[in-house]
Amino acid sequence: MPRRALALAALASPLGALAHEGHHHAHSPGAVDTFLQALAHPFTGADHLAAMLAVGVWSALAVRPAWRAPVAFVALLLAGALAGLAGLHIPGVEPMIAASVLVLGLLVAVQQRLSWTWAAGLVGVFAFFHGAAHGADPPDAAGAPSRSALAALAGMALGSAALHLGGMGLGHAVLQRHRWLSTACGIATAGLGVFMLTRLA
Repeated sequence: MPRRALALAALASPLGALAHEGHHHAHSPGAVDTFLQALAHPFTGADHLAAMLAVGVWSALAVRPAWRAPVAFVALLLAGALAGLAGLHIPGVEPMIAASVLVLGLLVAVQQRLSWTWAAGLVGVFAFFHGAAHGADPPDAAGAPSRSALAALAGMALGSAALHLGGMGLGHAVLQRHRWLSTACGIATAGLGVFMLTRLA
C-alpha cells in the first residue's frame, strides 16, 4: 500500500504538467485534456490536498472498515460537482472547505474513533462542498460538451481517490506506529484550516 500510494503521488506531477499544456493550444481542450486537468486538480490546491489526505489518514487510524468513509467522500464529491455544473448556487462553500480542513485535522490529531456511518456522513457533508467548488469552476469544462464534463468528473474522482489511498497508506505504514507524528500532522492540518478561516473573516 505505501509503495502504491507513493507511486500515485509521483504520477500526479507529470500528469499535472500534461494537463496544463492544453492552455497553450488554440483549439478547445478535448475530453482527454479535460480528464488530465481534472485528475491533477485535487493535487494543486492546499485545501483540497490536505482535506483528502486527512480523510484517508483518519480512516486508516480510527474508522472500521477504513474504506467506507473515503468512498462516501468521493460519492458526495461527485454529487456536489454535479450540483455546481448544473448551476445550483451552494452558499458557504469556501467557509465549509476551510472548516473541513480544521475538523479533519483535529480528528487525525486525536484519532477520534467513530462508527463508519457517522464517519461517512461527516466526510460526505464536507465532500459535497469540495465538489461544489470544483463544479462551479471545473478545469476547462464550463460550456464544454457533456463528454468533456463527464471526463472532468471522472478525473476529479480518480485524483481524489488517489489522495485517499495515499493517506490510508501513510496512516497504515507510519502514523499507526508513531502516535506523536499523527498528532503533529493533524495539528498542522488543523492549523491550515484556522489560517484559511481567518483569511475569510
